[in-house]
Amino acid sequence: MLKIWGRPTSSNVMKAVWTCAELDIPFERIDVGGPFGGNREKAYLDKNPNGLVPTLEEPDGFILWESNSIVRYLASGHDAFYPAERRARADAERWMDWQLTTVGPTYGPIFHGLVRTPPEQRDPAAIAAAVAKTSDLFQVLEARMAGRPFLCGDDVTVADIPYGPILHRWFRLDFDRPAFPALAAWYERLCARPAFRTQVVDVPIV
Repeated sequence: MLKIWGRPTSSNVMKAVWTCAELDIPFERIDVGGPFGGNREKAYLDKNPNGLVPTLEEPDGFILWESNSIVRYLASGHDAFYPAERRARADAERWMDWQLTTVGPTYGPIFHGLVRTPPEQRDPAAIAAAVAKTSDLFQVLEARMAGRPFLCGDDVTVADIPYGPILHRWFRLDFDRPAFPALAAWYERLCARPAFRTQVVDVPIV
């Protein structure tokens, strides 16, 4: 059976297991990283020299790391989920890459500041600055989502996967933020999907 190495609370691991759940791909998830450790041990580094999660391992020994690459690999052959048409696929991949290079790093300090940092050590100014920068980026997504059920069409595709965990934390954590009605509606549509609820919503934010 396909194995996914990584703790369930990692947003990057969520991308992989949510994709599996959406596509009914059987998998075994193995706790690694965070409180479970193991990601700096040789056995894991031989699979993923970055020591990060997730790592995908096939029964025949094929190994793949980098979350968005894993999502693409899992979705390959599922043409509605990972568009086969050249331009539609490029559109979906563009949004995936934008999350990885721009939205994720900009949003990260909010999560780390509010969840991973003890209250007495938090930097409110840094968190507020990250909220402001992320809000600027979310204006782009808000405009994109106007009149759309999902990021690239009438149903979930690989393009939505990288944003699901970020939207969940954005709307569920306690901090002042601008209103984004289209993003809120997008998030609620994701929450209505059993795979998203199981792999993202029902997992503690820690």
